[in-house]
Amino acid sequence: QVKLVESGGGLVQPGGSLRLSCAASGFTFSSYSMSWYRQAPGKDRELVATITAAGGRPNYADSVEGRFTISSDDAKDTLYLQMNSLKPEDTAVCYCRRHGNAEYWGQGTQVTVSS
Repeated sequence: QVKLVESGGGLVQPGGSLRLSCAASGFTFSSYSMSWYRQAPGKDRELVATITAAGGRPNYADSVEGRFTISSDDAKDTLYLQMNSLKPEDTAVCYCRRHGNAEYWGQGTQVTVSS
């Protein structure tokens, strides 16, 4: 069955970096567009970044453009999110999502940006 497992979250100081990973299994990873979402306390889940199966230019939320980079390694069936210049407002639970005929989500990984 489809499984998505996020990792790499943690506590980081403002200005720091983290790299999130999303290990995928149960489907042909390279055939699907994938996204990272996040949900801050008391807020709706929001789209952060998307990478398409067609290999076009990734899309980013305005709030993370220029700071975050989404990428994928088809050989490892893994999605990444490199997060640089982190701000306290980036604090959230981050989720990966598989697009397609059915939606699948991981369980999330907590990112906390605080001094």
